[in-house]
Amino acid sequence: MNVPSNLKYSNDHEWCRVEGEFAYVGITDFAQSQLGDIVFVDVPTVGETLAAGDVFGSIEAVKTVSDAFLPVGGEVVEVNEAVDVDPSLVNKDAYGEGWLVKIRLNNHPADYDALLTAEQYAELIG
Repeated sequence: MNVPSNLKYSNDHEWCRVEGEFAYVGITDFAQSQLGDIVFVDVPTVGETLAAGDVFGSIEAVKTVSDAFLPVGGEVVEVNEAVDVDPSLVNKDAYGEGWLVKIRLNNHPADYDALLTAEQYAELIG
């Protein structure tokens, strides 16, 4: 499994990359591999301010639907339109073009520091 060291991770299999006051969030390579072929991503939360751990959308694969949880608190300021058009980007490039939301952080660095390092996440998924 691909677990980039420059990201932080949640126990719910989301990743987070901070850039200034913003964070990009997506699901991990492990999560997308467990879900299978992703056919739809529903993120109806643009403009909403959510706490770390809140559901920000759902990911639909061929055989299942899974909630996506925000690993850090903040306002959802952007949804990845490319994933809306082609949900398989999450399968192809979970840590790059397959990001799901961009948020304006409201509890940085406390939320971010509470996330798992790449090493800790790798241990979690075995």
